[in-house]
This record gives sequence, structure tokens and C-alpha cells, in this order.
Amino acid sequence: MSDSASPEQLGADDLRAVCGAPDAPLPGAPAAPAVTSPGEVGRLAATVERLRKEASEAQEAADGRALIELAKGILVGRLGCGPGEASRQLAKLAEQSNLTVLGLAVDIVNQAADDHVSELAQQFLQTAHAELPDHDTTAPLIRLRTAESRVHAAGDTQAVATALLDNALHALGATGVAIWSARPDASLALHGQAGFTDQEADRWRHVPPEVATCARLALTRRELTIVDSLSESAIPTIGRRQHPNGGRIMIPAGTGGRIAGVLEISWPGPRPPQQPGVLRQLEALAELCAHTLEEHQPAPSPLTPSASDMAAVAELTDLADHLQDPVLILTPSLDPAGRLADFRIHHANRQFSDPAGRTRSTITGTHFLEAYPTAAENNGMFSMLERVYATGEPCQAPRTTLTAVVDQVPLTTVADVSVTRHGTALLLIWKIEDETARLATLLQHAQRLGRVGGFEEFTTTGEISWNGQLFALFGLPLTASPVPLQELTAHVHPHDVNSVGRFLRTLLHRQRESSVDFRLKRADGITRHIRMVAEPVLDHRGQLISVRGACQDISSQHWTEVALAATRDQLADSEAESADRTKLALQLQHAIMPPAPAPLEVPGIRIAVRYRPAESQSLVGGDWYDSVVLPHGKILISVGDVAGHGIQAATGMVILRNALRGLAVTGAGPAQLLSWLNTVAHHLTSQVTATAVCGIYDPETRSLRWARAGHLPPVLVRGARAEAFPLTPGLLLGAIPDAEFAEEEVQLQREDILLMYTDGLVERRDLSVTDALDQLLTVAARPLDSLERRLDDLLTYSASDTDDDTCLIGVQVR
Repeated sequence: MSDSASPEQLGADDLRAVCGAPDAPLPGAPAAPAVTSPGEVGRLAATVERLRKEASEAQEAADGRALIELAKGILVGRLGCGPGEASRQLAKLAEQSNLTVLGLAVDIVNQAADDHVSELAQQFLQTAHAELPDHDTTAPLIRLRTAESRVHAAGDTQAVATALLDNALHALGATGVAIWSARPDASLALHGQAGFTDQEADRWRHVPPEVATCARLALTRRELTIVDSLSESAIPTIGRRQHPNGGRIMIPAGTGGRIAGVLEISWPGPRPPQQPGVLRQLEALAELCAHTLEEHQPAPSPLTPSASDMAAVAELTDLADHLQDPVLILTPSLDPAGRLADFRIHHANRQFSDPAGRTRSTITGTHFLEAYPTAAENNGMFSMLERVYATGEPCQAPRTTLTAVVDQVPLTTVADVSVTRHGTALLLIWKIEDETARLATLLQHAQRLGRVGGFEEFTTTGEISWNGQLFALFGLPLTASPVPLQELTAHVHPHDVNSVGRFLRTLLHRQRESSVDFRLKRADGITRHIRMVAEPVLDHRGQLISVRGACQDISSQHWTEVALAATRDQLADSEAESADRTKLALQLQHAIMPPAPAPLEVPGIRIAVRYRPAESQSLVGGDWYDSVVLPHGKILISVGDVAGHGIQAATGMVILRNALRGLAVTGAGPAQLLSWLNTVAHHLTSQVTATAVCGIYDPETRSLRWARAGHLPPVLVRGARAEAFPLTPGLLLGAIPDAEFAEEEVQLQREDILLMYTDGLVERRDLSVTDALDQLLTVAARPLDSLERRLDDLLTYSASDTDDDTCLIGVQVR
């Protein structure tokens, strides 16, 4: 073709010839979606498969659009035309060659990987040249795509790093590029760099395993990683001294699911924001670096392992058969695109035991996720296998759970797992937890927590075996000689020598199991309380050959028992003292007010009394009643209640009751008597308070004068009607020094019944006093043939629920 050829004369075949061989695939080019097998678990698996296909189709469409843009960018970057002209020419060339736009784009991308645009094509596109404006957002992408061809032309990783920095990354503001290689021992090696000094590169030629750097951060995460500012992250890396505030982008460089190294890009200051398209193109450049790290060796087919890989697996299989631990050898199972899909169980050695009880031949050759589907759970074993396969770093996971599903029944085993990569294969050591070792560990912890030490002494050889806990109990170092049983008495308290002697005679001479508690005197001056239990061991002839036993430190238990014994003694003394006080109060109370006194017969009236003590003897109260004929022929009738319970309430009741009797001899009225009694309660007792009601009955006139001091009013039963007296003013006794009380007079009639009582008859926790008094009036109004039956009826149907003392006095007018 001549130099004067027009753009219309450039056909698809010519462009293929210009761009180069069509058979070399461009690294990073999208591939066909993965082919997945049909689901095996019913409707759920079918749904998952459908969603996976839809996602693959969407990814394929996105990859197609990216390919078309990449082909246009190659034309723009190589030939200097504008993006619009490149799009038009791509459509026209596809029409001329009877290809789709996507198909032609694939050809252009593949052909551009190994060759340059010809002189003829450059002259053709120069006729339609359009300069790109400085603000065009496609310029970074064009420069990155242009750099791909320069990377292909580079001979080693050092040249690749220089080509990347000069042709693409300088335009993004980057000042340094480092290409790291991931070694099988988890170390990193600097294979190429640009933009850093030789001295700095020498310092970072080798990074040992476990050293945290920016490159290792991307290697661990297995994805593009960004550090906006080194000063904020404080992560060491190459060039940090030159630009301590610089930003970094680290991209894992790998193909076929294996990561060969890391591409690290450096900025002198905080990393400027990048377009998503630029980041994707940087990942494509990292994949080109992976090919360079593999020294341009032709990649084997994803589905066919190379001869060297097969030889490495054979050597690994031979090694596994000589190991004593259970081992699985796993080889990668890749999809047609070269991506890791699963691992195939290549070999299981003779020691391997399947959790489900399947034979080695059953699981050998199957896929790992088919044999152990639960390993695919989040952060499960399969994630660990992927990480080791990608990075080459060994991984150990103690107490890992492996579950196999057989006939829909999950069977689980716990084991310590170790995974290492050897070439392309993984060596999985699956050491099932040994039951004997586990029980021994449990026993050691139990002895430590229980402060128990064990021993065994052979009587024929004199050999003695102690565990570490027994040395600690005796306060001896582990290098000390154990104490023989015959010398045990030299280490005990003198008061316990005889007990230890009886223990040894029973054990050694009578040859019977025995135990003893003694105080151990240790060399450090500490005394511990020890319980020793031992048994003789006899041979087939009945001869004693050894003694084995255990010692336990029971010092804490001993002092707890001592404290409990002292507490029990103190409690017993307190209970005895309380019982004596209660008994004295009951005797005093019953001496003054017997529970069932005889009726009082006086001219003109009949008096009956009922006293109901509290249900609990600990609630001895201060309730009292009194009825006495005064010298002038009148009758004193009173009831009262001293606040509180116990001996103090009982003695206060005696004082007030006797004082009221003595004061009544003066002939004073009820109000005056309560006033004097208030003075007695306030001044002549130790802070006693009480309620009371006092009445003076004149048999000749049948009149009753009465007064109350904070007490419930009396009740008058006349015929079929019961009515309470009005609440006259009057404070409780002992509240204030000078209290005044009102006095009322009531004219009684024949057959009237007067009732006086304490609050234990009516008081309830869930009712007001008014409601409780109404219930009392209802019961009191019932017709009964005798005064005694009426009082008994009132006690029987009492609404009280406080279990308090109750005094009830009834007066019937004849």
C-alpha cells in the first residue's frame, strides 16, 4: 500500500497485518464465563446456578464494552487520532471485514500485544489526526494502554518497571515503581524498580517473612490496596525516607489464581484520586508484570498441568506416604478462563481417616468441595486453601472443624490443620485430635485447678514418682528429691504425727486403702492443710509392689469450715438468747392476761374476755385488756396496745395497765385518766407509745363515760344493729408530754352489748380501716344466744391478716 492511501482504503486484513500476529492473547483480556456443573441439592442449587449464569453474562457484557474501549484506545495511542475518529474507523473496518465490532476489537487487542503499528497505518491515520485537548479525561487511559506494548517489549522486570514509569505512570503524577516477587518461604524480593535510588533499592532487595510492608498488605488481602499517606499508616516500604508523606497503590500480580508478586506505585505526596477505569487498567498492567516475573515462560493450559508440575506432584505423593500424620495432596482445578474453581484430591496417604468413614479410594479424585461442602463457608477451610495457593505462605489452624455430609447427615471431626504449597499442589496435613493427649491435658488442668498432686512409690526398688503439682504442694523445686512415705511424719505438725502413723500402718502393713488429713510444715515456713488418699498395689501373689495416691490442698476448705463452725456457735447462742427473751415475754404476758380468762360477774352487767396471741411466738406484743370494780362501785373497762413486739412491748404493757388501775382508784373520769396515763408513758417509760380506750360504767344509772387515745372506738350492739361510737379527739399515749382527751357519755339499755377490741381484730394489709370496721359491724350484728358465743364468732370471722395479738372484751347489760 502506498503512503497516500486514504482511511477508507485501510481494511481489516491490512490492520491485522500492521498490528501483528493474531494468535498471541493479550494478558488480562476477558475470557469466556466459567462453566459450572448442575446443582446437586435441588431447587436451591438451581437458583444459585441461575444467578451465577446471570452474573457471568453481565460480566461478559461489561468485558465486551471494555474490550471495545481498549481497541479504540490502542488506535488513539498508537496513531494519534481522536477518540471519535477511532470509534468511526473501528465501525467501518468491522463492516468491511464482515465482523462484529467486538470481534474486531479482540483481534486488534491481541495483535497489538506483540507488534507496533506500521508506517503505512500511521500515514493513513495522520490524515484524520485530531489533537486531544489537555482536559480530555481519556488521556490517562490512553497512556496506560500505550504502556502495555512497551511492557511487552521489555526484556526483564527492571526494564518493565522503567517502561511503566516512563510511558504511563509519570502522567499520573507517580514518581516510583517497585515490582516485588513473592517467594515460597513467604519472603518478598525486589525484582525491578524505577524512581528510587540504588542505595534504597539495595536496602529492600529482600524482605523476610512476617515483616509488614505495603506490598505484603496487598499480598495478604489479594486485591488492589491503597495507602493514601505513609505518615498516617506508619507502614514501612521502599522510598519512605524520600517521601514520608507519599501515597501508594499496591496491586497483586498474578495469573490463573496464583499470585506471583506485587506491583507497587509511589507518589511523592498524598495519592491523587483516580478514575475507576484507571484503577482497572493498573490491574491489567500488574498482570503483565506477573508474566514478566514468570520470565516469559509460556503459560500452560489452565486445564492441563505441565510436565514439571506433574513431576512435583509425584515427588510430593512419595513424601506424603512416608509421613505418619494424615495427609491430603490437593491439585488446583481451574475453569476454562484459568481461574481457580476448586481443588482436586489427588492423593490421600495411608494414615488419612475420613470424618465420614469413607475409604481413601472413595474420596481420591473427587473435588474438595464435593467431599467437604461445608469448607466453603465464610472464612472456612477453603478460604485458607485459596490463600495458601495464591500467596505461597504456609498456614496452620489448630482445632479446625471439617464436616462431611453423608446421606444428608453431617459428620464432623476436629483436627489441627497445616497447609503448604509445593509448586502448584497443596499439602494438607490433617491431624485429628488425639483423645489420649486431650484427656491427659484435661487431667493436668483438673489437678492444677483442684490443687491435687499425684504420686507412686515402688516398695521393691524405692523409686518415687511425683507430678509437678505435688512438688508445688510441698513447696519443693522440681529438681528436689521426692519425700518417701516412711519419712512423711518428719514433715507434719507434731499434733498430727499419730494420725499419719495410723494412716501408714493401714496402708503398708494391713495393705488397705486409707486417707488422712494433716498439717504439712513446709521448708519455707508455710503450713498447709493436706488430705492424702492412697491405695496399695499388689502383684498376683498378693505381695505389695507399690503405693499410689494423691494429695489435695484443703487449706481453704479447712478455714472455711472453721469460720462456719464459729458462725454456727454464734448463731446458736443468739437463737438461745432470743428464745429465752421470747419465753420470758410470753410468761409475763400470760401471767397478766391468760388466753381464756373466766367471765367477770358484777351486779347489773356480764363481762367476757377473749385474748388471741400472735401466731408466731417471736411476735409477742403489748396488747392488754382490764376490767375491775372500783371502790365506789363503778367499773373500769379498758383495752390498749403498746407499739412494737418483744420484751420491751410486754414490759411497757404491764406498766401502763397497772398504772391505769392505780389511777382509776382516784375516781377521776376517763379523759383525766388518759391524760395522767400519757404523762406516765412519756416520762416514766423508755420511749413507749400506745393506744388505748378507757370506760367507766355506773351500774345504777347504766351510763358509760369513755375516752380514746388513738384507739379504734368501741362498738354498741343493740338488738339486730351494730354501730361504732364516734371518733372523739385523742392522740396516742406517749407522743407529746401534754395531750388533751375528749370524754363522751352513752346511756346503755337492757341487753345492750358493748365491744372493745385492739386492732389485731380488724387490721388488713389490703383494706382501709373504715372498710375493715364495716366488716366487723356486719359480723357483730349477727343474732347469737350468749355473749361468749358472740365473742368467739367475732374471732372466728375476723378479717385480720396481720397475725398480730388480739384483745376483745364484751360487756352485756342485764
